[in-house]
Amino acid sequence: MTNSPDALVALAAKIAKSAHNGQYRRDGITPYVRHPENVAARLRGDSTAEAVGWLHDVLEDTEETSQSLRAQGIPEEVIACVEKLTKKEGIDYEQYLATVRRDPIARKVKIADMLSNLSDNPTEKQIVKYSKGLLILLA
Repeated sequence: MTNSPDALVALAAKIAKSAHNGQYRRDGITPYVRHPENVAARLRGDSTAEAVGWLHDVLEDTEETSQSLRAQGIPEEVIACVEKLTKKEGIDYEQYLATVRRDPIARKVKIADMLSNLSDNPTEKQIVKYSKGLLILLA
C-alpha cells in the first residue's frame, strides 16, 4: 500500500509507463503513455484522481488486471474507479457514461480523458462522440 499521495501518483505513473511501453497513439509515432500522462496532469492537486488518470486505460489496453494493480499496492478506491472507467462488452456508451457520472472521481477523470483526446488531433467522429459525452457528464 502506498502511504502518501505523492507515492501513490508515482506508483501509478510507474505502472502506466511500464504497461503502455511499446504502444503508440493513432499517429504511430507518439508513445501512448503521453495520453495518460496528459490526463493525469489535468488532475494535479487531487492525488487519487491523478493516480486514476495515469491508470485509466491499463485494464482495457494492457496486460494489467485489477489483481495485478492490487498486488503492486494500488488502493482499492483507485482500482474501483479504474474499473468503472474500463469499457465493458455489451454496455452501450450512454450506459457507460451514466455509471461514470455517478462516481465523482471517475467523472472528473473521464472529463480530463475526453479533453485530452480532443486536444490530440481528433477525427470528426471523435469530436462528435466526446462532445456528446461531455454534455452527458457535465449535465
